[in-house]
Amino acid sequence: MSYKRVLIKLSGEGLANKGKHLAIDYELVEKFANQLKTIISRNIEVAIVVGGGNFWRGTSAEKNGMQRVRADYIGMLATTMNALALQSGFERLNLHCRVLSSLTMDPKVCEVYINEKAKKYLRDGEVVIFAGGTGRPFFTTDTASTLFASEIDADAILMGKNNVDGVYDSDPKFNKDAKKFPIITYDELLEKELKVIDQTAASMAKENNIDILIFDINEEDSLIRAIENKIPNTIITREREK
Repeated sequence: MSYKRVLIKLSGEGLANKGKHLAIDYELVEKFANQLKTIISRNIEVAIVVGGGNFWRGTSAEKNGMQRVRADYIGMLATTMNALALQSGFERLNLHCRVLSSLTMDPKVCEVYINEKAKKYLRDGEVVIFAGGTGRPFFTTDTASTLFASEIDADAILMGKNNVDGVYDSDPKFNKDAKKFPIITYDELLEKELKVIDQTAASMAKENNIDILIFDINEEDSLIRAIENKIPNTIITREREK
């Protein structure tokens, strides 16, 4: 695989340091920054979508009586908090970075997403972090990832999961005999109703012919190894090679 522009999806929960009860693990952010500097030095353009699960879980709030729309907007604000934290950590290591939000923010906080600006920043060698999800409720950050990847013409989505290294036919945490798929098509994913990404995201990625590589973000040098396809993973693709 040879990529020129990738979108990396980071789990919000994966940014936390649960052992130290920290919402943001800055040592981990530093590791990401150093890896991204290596990736960009290879003339690969990098965008990021980050979740907000370390700060807010909208589904839990909804179950406890909060209106879904409001819970989702709070989640979008949580993704913006994570994006700004990543930007701060990246810039501390001289990695140029922009945060573009789908929500209208005060310019002192971050810029509003405009596609042409995002592409220009990427061409200039800056990391672009997309915050605020899609800007609309009822859509996950997985769907935001496929939406932004489609809009910026990314070659692939690198989806870093928390202690999950690919797509299985059942949950490997509960089934030691779970079968892992080294490669699976979007049609197969939807047919088997596998929940590694939501159906809207899978359908959009299929329609726009964007591969998704699922890997464990906690692996050593996971981002670099994912770019090189040298990490345990599953590739979700439109169709198998003949």
